[in-house]
Amino acid sequence: MAARSRQRSSAPLQVLLFLNGWYSATYFLLEAFIFAYKVLLLPYPLTNLLLDVLLLLLYLGIEATRIFFGSKGNLCQRKVPLAVCLALTVPAAVMATYCLLLQTYALRLEAILSAILLLFYSVELLLGGLALASFSRVRYKGGVHPWRRSRPGWMWLWAAWAGGW
Repeated sequence: MAARSRQRSSAPLQVLLFLNGWYSATYFLLEAFIFAYKVLLLPYPLTNLLLDVLLLLLYLGIEATRIFFGSKGNLCQRKVPLAVCLALTVPAAVMATYCLLLQTYALRLEAILSAILLLFYSVELLLGGLALASFSRVRYKGGVHPWRRSRPGWMWLWAAWAGGW
């Protein structure tokens, strides 16, 4: 049996994921209101508007998926969901950078909101990497995985398949 005597999940990462969930919802709503403001008051080209709205909706999906996998990976101390979270941080950061720099009309409020979001992402990458390294250092009693201890050759494959890896 695995020697998991101490908890390896990261409390600061979990708090940051929780806060980022609320901040992302606020960010999405504020961006939607800002788009309505820009459409009503500024000469916004229709194709650029559609692109910006599509990217905002794509951001919402990526961010919800990223926070879900990050939270579950951290709490369950699993490497794969946490790695998916860290991998999804890159496209989310690219979309936040787009909102910061590359929109047709970027307001100062959007720049501040996007900069805060990028700060969240950088700290989450750091804490997520540390948590992932912590999960990778799980040691087994005797240095050998339990179902590989006394089984010759092909039997460890059977034990892995029957035990669900």
